[in-house]
Amino acid sequence: MTTGGNFYNRLGVKRIINAASWITVYGGSIMPPAVVQAMDDASHWFVDMHELNEKAGNIIATLTGAEAGLVTAGSAAGMVLEAAATMAGNDPAKIWQLPDTSNMKNEIILHRAHRVNYDHSFRAAGAMLVEIGNASTTQEWELENAINENTAAVAYIFGPRRGGAIPLRRTVEIAHQHDIPVIVDAAAMLPPLENLSRFIEEGADLVSFSGGKGVMGPQSTGILAGRADLIEAAYANGAPNSVSVGRAAKVCKEEIAGLITALEIFVDTDFEAVNANWRAKCVYVVDELKEIPGLRVELEEARPDHLEGGSNFAKAVIHFDQDWNGPNIEDINQMLFDGDPGVRVGLSDIGDALAVYPVALQPGEEEILAARLKEVLTTGR
Repeated sequence: MTTGGNFYNRLGVKRIINAASWITVYGGSIMPPAVVQAMDDASHWFVDMHELNEKAGNIIATLTGAEAGLVTAGSAAGMVLEAAATMAGNDPAKIWQLPDTSNMKNEIILHRAHRVNYDHSFRAAGAMLVEIGNASTTQEWELENAINENTAAVAYIFGPRRGGAIPLRRTVEIAHQHDIPVIVDAAAMLPPLENLSRFIEEGADLVSFSGGKGVMGPQSTGILAGRADLIEAAYANGAPNSVSVGRAAKVCKEEIAGLITALEIFVDTDFEAVNANWRAKCVYVVDELKEIPGLRVELEEARPDHLEGGSNFAKAVIHFDQDWNGPNIEDINQMLFDGDPGVRVGLSDIGDALAVYPVALQPGEEEILAARLKEVLTTGR
């Protein structure tokens, strides 16, 4: 386990073991040394930010297979820019007017099955959300019927279960028949590597990824890739331009350097080996806990083909049987939280089990994690 952290010690901030994945509230990912070095190198010079954004965008375009790219202040900021680009375009009057979308196309169609906290980012730019379908199914005619003269875009969000949504490729076909762009949020869909280009290949016009999760860049960065005209419009609606709704989502030169370096490392990573390492950590946890009475501890294999949040890596899942007489999930989480270092684990997809997500565990932390879980789960027994 890393023994650094003098800054956190000075502030009295407790470090944690993160078995809850690359989520913002726990700091995203740990950046590789080369990423930190690139940020340090970039910090010693001034540059023209327009030129830097252009050159960084060219690299994103090459690596994603898109026409153009842009470094954003996280995937949620990318969603703001997606909405702004499709509503205001490059029109300076409309850019200045946002988030007031009076007298412009301002409706974004969204599957009801895709309603998540982050669709607030579309509304932050002034969009009106038009829901189609229900939690379990959506018919193609519902999408056709929702498209009208006020439609700015059709949104598609990867992360929640997709059973209730029309497949992306078919969504694109229907939208494009009406000259409507499709904008995608794929924040947590990396890895696998193929997803970096998959959604562009399926016809999406703009795709937003997080740069601070599986890419392991700065937590406050993201990747926006897509059509050249829409990327140009997204940039016009964002920083460093001072008149745009996206000005608040500023990306500094150091973050751009870190994100591009992280992305270049990402596309050259042996994910077969990475996945094997993640799986081995989960197997260790399962083996350490599986004999505790009243628990059913299972290895859940990676299913990247599901294209759902948390499905692209293996996990250890702790189910509580009916005869479980130990602490409840709330108490377990509190006891894990109270330790030093604190421990964070996730909830399973169905919410009544605990899950160990291995992707943010540092070398050797699976042993500390398993020991702490065993201690907490057997307390009072």
